[in-house]
Amino acid sequence: MKFVHKIQAVWRFLKRENLTKMVVIITGMLLTGSIGIASFEPDISLLNGLWWSVVTMTTVGYGDISPVTTGGRVVAALIMFFGIGLLGMLSATLASVLISQRMKENRGMSKFDCKDHFIIVEWNHRARTILHELRADRKTTDAPIILIANLDEKPVEDENLFFVKGVVDEDTLKKAGLARAATVIVLGDDSLEATARDAKVVLSTLSIESIAPDVYTVAELVDEQHVQHCRRAGVDEVIVGSELSSHLIASAAIDHGISRIFSELLSTRYGNDLYSIPLPPGMAGLSFLELIVRMKKEHQSIVLGIQQGHGGALTTNPPADYQVDNGDYLIIISHER
Repeated sequence: MKFVHKIQAVWRFLKRENLTKMVVIITGMLLTGSIGIASFEPDISLLNGLWWSVVTMTTVGYGDISPVTTGGRVVAALIMFFGIGLLGMLSATLASVLISQRMKENRGMSKFDCKDHFIIVEWNHRARTILHELRADRKTTDAPIILIANLDEKPVEDENLFFVKGVVDEDTLKKAGLARAATVIVLGDDSLEATARDAKVVLSTLSIESIAPDVYTVAELVDEQHVQHCRRAGVDEVIVGSELSSHLIASAAIDHGISRIFSELLSTRYGNDLYSIPLPPGMAGLSFLELIVRMKKEHQSIVLGIQQGHGGALTTNPPADYQVDNGDYLIIISHER
């Protein structure tokens, strides 16, 4: 069944690129050549004639079958002159189609059929850093990421980064395969002033949530006052950059050197990192205190909190007698996932 679907997909591709006539002519020439050579050469069967036609047309020329009659040599000459030219035309056309498709992808004009992928809205220096961090984590090293941005072409060379040109609307979101995405990251447009930038983020999240409310969304804002608008739109997580920076600066001023710990934990490229992992087997029913001891002894990890399901409600530093259950996720500090 899968083979039939693949054949149908190839045929649709040939029809879309207007290659069906050329394929039919080449197939006809192969069959004509095999019938012709088998008719003129008494020692060559129809099947061997087909093999000879393929070898001759592709200029491989093994020499295992050679025509000796005048009629057979005429057929061979026709196959050589016309067949090789047709195959050359087909190869050139296919190369042109592939190059054109690659150029369309780099210019954000293609539609992508991905599943469980990431979508990043807007491109700026933070988007570049986010991409590097995602690639540094082994869970997302090869994950497909689709960028939606109003750029002329794909901004970086990454074989698993795909580009859709434009602003966030129904058309671009469909091209990016929003319905099957795992996570959408909405970043601010740095070319706008703060209020307009946050307003654009809110409108983008409204469009995303109205089309695919089940997709996990993360939005970046400048002003904390606009968080409520994103919450009403259904955004799962809101990151206020200025708020985080202010807290970090204040903490560094009070407790010297603490910013270096945050830098290490928030980067997947070096040191220990923050992870959300499923509760390991055999640990359901443990108290939080027992869990901390087990995780440290067995996995050299520090448990900071419990999450009720992936992306669910989070309890940081729960009471010592808090009982963990199957389905819980652990927020941990660990050297690797």
